[in-house]
Amino acid sequence: MISLHFLTFSTPPATLARLALRFRTTPAQFNSHFPFNRRFRALFTMASSLAPPPGQSAAVQPGRIRVLKEGSAKQMGPVVYWMFRDQRHRDNWALIHAVDQANKRNVPVAVAFNLFDQFLGAKARQLGFMLKGLRQVQVDIEEKLQIPFFLFRGEAEENVPKFLEECGASLLVTDFSPLREIRKCKEEILKRVSDSVTIHEVDAHNVVPLWVASEKLEYSARTIRTKITKRLPEYLIDFPVLLPPKAKWVAAKDQTAVDWDNIILEVLRKGAEVPEIEWCIPGEDAAMEVLMGSKDGFLTKRLKLYSSDRNNPLKPEGLSGLSPYLHFGQISAQRCALESHKVKLRSPQSVDAFLEELIVRRELADNYCYYQPHYDSLAGAWEWARKTLQDHATDKREHVYSCVPFLSVLCFMLSQLADFLILAIDTELNINRLEQLEKAKTSDPVSWLCPYHIATVSFLFVLLDFILICALKLQLWNASQLEMVVYGKMHGFMRQATSSFFIIL
Repeated sequence: MISLHFLTFSTPPATLARLALRFRTTPAQFNSHFPFNRRFRALFTMASSLAPPPGQSAAVQPGRIRVLKEGSAKQMGPVVYWMFRDQRHRDNWALIHAVDQANKRNVPVAVAFNLFDQFLGAKARQLGFMLKGLRQVQVDIEEKLQIPFFLFRGEAEENVPKFLEECGASLLVTDFSPLREIRKCKEEILKRVSDSVTIHEVDAHNVVPLWVASEKLEYSARTIRTKITKRLPEYLIDFPVLLPPKAKWVAAKDQTAVDWDNIILEVLRKGAEVPEIEWCIPGEDAAMEVLMGSKDGFLTKRLKLYSSDRNNPLKPEGLSGLSPYLHFGQISAQRCALESHKVKLRSPQSVDAFLEELIVRRELADNYCYYQPHYDSLAGAWEWARKTLQDHATDKREHVYSCVPFLSVLCFMLSQLADFLILAIDTELNINRLEQLEKAKTSDPVSWLCPYHIATVSFLFVLLDFILICALKLQLWNASQLEMVVYGKMHGFMRQATSSFFIIL
């Protein structure tokens, strides 16, 4: 149960009613939050009277769904959920919507996943992790929800319309993705499917749906934070219980059989140049263990370290460790936020910092990719950044990697020179007595240290500082890249630090 203390007198009545219904709060619990507020009590009573019977799922918020195509079918066929970004059976708004629509139409529902031959350079490391997670998804969906899981290989533009036609589907539910490859794929599917098929897109990846949070490209976290925050009371709600659909899909067992072992071996063989990693176990169960496991869970054991250590590359235990699971949709960001709210009193600063990264920063990235068509090139940078690059495009530059030996030697020489200068100044000024320094009682003349000497020493220290920074950046760059190659993941702070490398040089 989430605290309802974020409700205010300015909250619209309709929102309060939906929230009371969504939280499934009992009258006693609700009155304990607002014992003297008749308005809240009345709204809760109204919402409770409209609540679905126990065990029946409530509909997904309309704002989370977009109708990409309105079909013309009069006869109701099956519902198909095309899963690709949110690869889980728990806490999945798209799957919840598909089952809800199937129950309303009294038709069966199926889940389909299309494995592309190639996707953005993914190799064994990425595809192996994804496929092993999907193998668990199939087992959970078929055993717990009695919903068939179909795996297709090849082009989704061909496989998805073909499957819809074969099964006579009337509704296709899809995940949302801001990437141009997926959006182009959907546009082609819209053209190829029958006019009788309706297509819904559900944002099950973001806490606040992208198109609800903002209708334009946002400049920074500062500009989108308020827009997201004011929508959280409506969208940061618990998930309804998902039960098996009323109507069962009639299909032979061999139609849904997937030879996972051979598919995974084939993918691992083709992408062997980027091998799998062992430290990160794929799947929904593993993701929940990382979030709140009893042994080393983020919220149960490591949360207090997050606010102080998350930007320290030497303390990787300060990170949540959830990014691989969030990326492949094996855990819901909304579930992570809900569970973190429950332990906020224990470590409020860490929870606030975690929610900032989990919700605001992640959704800002989706906003950028969706509203900026050139998100993966310099053409997508802001105008001031492009102008700066253009102004210095003709500047002479040395190859960074060819400077490493020279910088190392020069750093050593200048460090020795700095030590000598410090020793000379200390000796001349007789400031070797700590007590005199602390009490500002030194009386030795400093007439010998003329402005010329001061300027020379200052320049040398500035030069030393610059060269040390350059050398350090070179080493950090190499270390960060090696971490990515060997470990499969770069520390979050190092992603930001290395991005400024070329600017400094």
